[in-house]
Amino acid sequence: MSLNRLLASCQLCLVLCGGIAVAAPLELPPLSDGANGAQLPGKVVWADLVTPNLSQAEAFYSGLFGWTFRDLHTGDTDYAVAMVDGRPIAGIVQRAIPAGEQRQPNWLTFVSVADADRAARIAVQEGAKQLAKPTTYPGRGRQAVLAGPDGAVFAVLASSSGDPGDYLAEPGEWIWSALLTSNPDVAAKFYQSVFGYDVFDLPSEDGLEHVVLSSQDYARAGINSLPKDSRHRRAHWLNFVRVADTDAAVAKAVALGGRVLVEPRIDRHGGKIALLADPSGAPFGVMEWTASDTKTEPQ
Repeated sequence: MSLNRLLASCQLCLVLCGGIAVAAPLELPPLSDGANGAQLPGKVVWADLVTPNLSQAEAFYSGLFGWTFRDLHTGDTDYAVAMVDGRPIAGIVQRAIPAGEQRQPNWLTFVSVADADRAARIAVQEGAKQLAKPTTYPGRGRQAVLAGPDGAVFAVLASSSGDPGDYLAEPGEWIWSALLTSNPDVAAKFYQSVFGYDVFDLPSEDGLEHVVLSSQDYARAGINSLPKDSRHRRAHWLNFVRVADTDAAVAKAVALGGRVLVEPRIDRHGGKIALLADPSGAPFGVMEWTASDTKTEPQ
């Protein structure tokens, strides 16, 4: 299936509303060790995968990135915490897809806020839809799931332990997140209203708009125009994992049952990126990053 058809068939709201955000509260691990308790509003701090096959997802991401997992169960919810060197970085929740329905498994992007209720309220005032009301999870904090005015689904999270610090992601950790949407300028104004971002337009030679969102003098995420052939694609967030070798990661992903959505190419920062889908079809990216690259905000 082409990336265009894959994203066109995506049923994000239905999947995520049936995911962890509305399940019975789980005892989730804190985002940080609580050494300083600092919060970094606007920072992407977590991602949850909603998938119909938890064990398959664990095998794939363990084989690809070396993630280890701790399984949690409560009621009818099966959830696994993914870890890198003992640090929790993501979650996977199993949700069956009813027979006859076409839903696209996806990663849900969580953005740090100081107050989840206030952030959700502002988002709704700015045109978003609330998909899951603010809920407190013991050990984790308070979160809510929303769809922006363009339909892209994301979550806000007020961590009770503070956020992970601004260190360079190691291979196997999330390193970047980007929103693909039809109107980056409108989207940037929305996310600026909700998270207080500084917004920077990036020069481009591809005829598309590229925007960087930053906070605390640190680039947090990007907003990119959907390609011109994307009339049937929906706006969506896409998360990238740092890898040492993009070509090797792509080959390993395919060997583990994944698919290539966009072949490896050189990104504007000089490293190589690629877009992949796991065995259930959930899209994500891989990205090389050298020691000389920086994520400080543009000047």
